[in-house]
Amino acid sequence: MAVVQNRSLTLKAKFFRGLADPSRLALLEALRGGEKTVSELVAATGLSQPNASAHLACLKECGLVTSRPQGRFVYYALADPRIEDLLRIAEGILADVAAQVYACTRYEG
Repeated sequence: MAVVQNRSLTLKAKFFRGLADPSRLALLEALRGGEKTVSELVAATGLSQPNASAHLACLKECGLVTSRPQGRFVYYALADPRIEDLLRIAEGILADVAAQVYACTRYEG
């Protein structure tokens, strides 16, 4: 039982590490309003095109975003509406504990 729980915790930690990257989080935030092309995501996030593309590939590989080619463009979208829910819940929690999180010295970044 401990091995199964350990695998579950490891997988959850990996999931949250993926969300912890500011560039990937910025891309997910930008996609909350609906699908966008890489150039639209670059404009929305301030990331370079190669950086945005690399992070989108990571997010797609992990199943957090989908892509849809249309003509000469590729449109990206959140893969699951629960990602939007997760980001909204995080905002709600932060509304209550933002000062403590900001002051926390154990997690820098």
